[in-house]
Amino acid sequence: MNGPLLSARSITVSYGGFVAVDKVDLDIAEGTIHTVIGPNGAGKTTFFNALSGLVPLTAGEVFLDGQAMHRMSAADRVRLGVARSFQITNLFFDLTVLENVRLAFQAGAPHSRFDIFSDCSKDRKSLAAVEEILIDLALHRLSHALAGTLSHGEQRRLELALTLASKPRIVFLDEPTAGMGAEDIEFTRLFLRRLAGERNITVVMIEHNMPLVMDVSDVITVLQQGRKLAEGAPAFIREHAAVREAYLGE
Repeated sequence: MNGPLLSARSITVSYGGFVAVDKVDLDIAEGTIHTVIGPNGAGKTTFFNALSGLVPLTAGEVFLDGQAMHRMSAADRVRLGVARSFQITNLFFDLTVLENVRLAFQAGAPHSRFDIFSDCSKDRKSLAAVEEILIDLALHRLSHALAGTLSHGEQRRLELALTLASKPRIVFLDEPTAGMGAEDIEFTRLFLRRLAGERNITVVMIEHNMPLVMDVSDVITVLQQGRKLAEGAPAFIREHAAVREAYLGE
């Protein structure tokens, strides 16, 4: 593939007379970590929602590997290889860790019939795939624990597991380390690098932990008041005068 994996052109989202995202362009290379940052109210989450199909575009286009997806539903984008996690934990707390991932795996499987009541123990291939994901996220020892009994960091890792269950090409992560302690943040840092570096899964994330952003990102896009303020490698963003003033408070 010669061009970017994801390309967005003139993304605009308006609510009445208020323009939340204003003509933002974005190109994301395959197998990279691309982070979107900006002060509160910059339009980051709205931009994410527009790219992942959760809010309609007022104007603009989004392409994945050259295929137009801006008119696709969020479900169709999942089938195309797009996965999304949320800032607020979105789990079935009364189901086990294994059951949560199994349901996500089943829902994302092509041409499969989603059935919450099916016995996954009879589907050895699916169960093996689920167990592999749990091992990858260091959750295999908790596979039979209820999701509601997990620590906050473990729940965030379980959300990452759900995201990976659809076998995505590109994942959108909304503040993946929000509320995490130092140990869980370090685990997430290493895991993000493995996703992009070893699995060639493209990562697009919103994140407020600036040391993490500067450490793992290949490219950083800075939004301010719905517009792109700056974009480039971490070293460029760190020294960008307008970014330091608008985001870093310097």
